[in-house]
Amino acid sequence: MVWYEDEVQRVEKERSTLKYEPETVFYGSSSFTLWPGMYQDFAELKPINLGFGGSTLAACVWFFERIMTTVTTPQRFVVYAGDNDLGDGRHPTEVLLFYRQLIRLVRDRFGAIPCFFVSIKPSIQRWEIIDSIRTANELIREETGKDTQQHYIDIFPHMVNYQGYPRKSLFEADGLHLSGDGYAIWKKLISEHIHAAAGADTLHQTP
Repeated sequence: MVWYEDEVQRVEKERSTLKYEPETVFYGSSSFTLWPGMYQDFAELKPINLGFGGSTLAACVWFFERIMTTVTTPQRFVVYAGDNDLGDGRHPTEVLLFYRQLIRLVRDRFGAIPCFFVSIKPSIQRWEIIDSIRTANELIREETGKDTQQHYIDIFPHMVNYQGYPRKSLFEADGLHLSGDGYAIWKKLISEHIHAAAGADTLHQTP
């Protein structure tokens, strides 16, 4: 895990750049790290971007306690990771196990706050492992269905064309990282799910 050290040190300083107490933690890999307008896109949710480049779900678990000392009482937790685990050759069931470990860590530190998992994207560069991506997504979708405070954000069908292949316009030239159009889709879907979950919680609390 030593190759993440520079990125983790950068993330540890992120809290000091904010003038508010973060309410929404974004945690995961470079799809979050490279999001140029995240703080503007989710301003009303008081976000903090704790993504670090190249991270796997395994790395998210490994560095969790260290990185999360920078936040105290978030209201929600948004995750995008697993992409790089599969790219490194891990099996979808391993991805599920690391996801479970991450959620357990969130629960231990922050309690029963809503957790949102952004599904692993169908990228051009990793099309050869698309079956593993689909399997990992389905395993995590099933997992989130066991807990009313876990939410699965399915970006997959919004990023493919009518033939089921990734839409080139949603990716940078490398075929892996998101373009501005890709982030626009993610912003819409993530916002919709967070607000829908908040509405559901309000309904559940109504006497």
